[in-house]
Amino acid sequence: MKRLILVRHGKSSWDNDLPDHKRPLKKRAYKDAEVVLDAFEHFYQGGAQFWSSYAVRANTTANLFKERLNVKDEDFEVKEELYTFNQNELLNSIRSYSGDRDQLIVFGHNPAMTILVNSLGDKKIDNLPTTGLCVIDFDTDSWQEIRKGKTILTLLPKNLR
Repeated sequence: MKRLILVRHGKSSWDNDLPDHKRPLKKRAYKDAEVVLDAFEHFYQGGAQFWSSYAVRANTTANLFKERLNVKDEDFEVKEELYTFNQNELLNSIRSYSGDRDQLIVFGHNPAMTILVNSLGDKKIDNLPTTGLCVIDFDTDSWQEIRKGKTILTLLPKNLR
């Protein structure tokens, strides 16, 4: 079995005239991460490989999870190819994972995240909002073979406040 956990980055600020990949999180993003983590930490079993887009908003969100869940540095990787808005590129990155972990947590961007949640999982959502999290299990032993899975958990900040 493989477990994919997709997390959209926290709410970002448009206050500064910065390139897209350098936009920081808004204060609300930290509160949203806290409520999602309050629910998720009881579900999380540990031992996952963490991957994050290099964009500031995604990487900061990923680091909030890393700290709260006590993830080791060697289990955390920033990947340039995760700075994508295309679901096929995102899926190809996930399928390229050659490590031995059965859990992969990916921090990335919309619309790729929402489209992937809907195409891989068995429960449709209109939108994976900022700091939204979705867990999908696959009945396979290979990341290269993930196709249609079972959505087992969806955490949306607005439903947890």
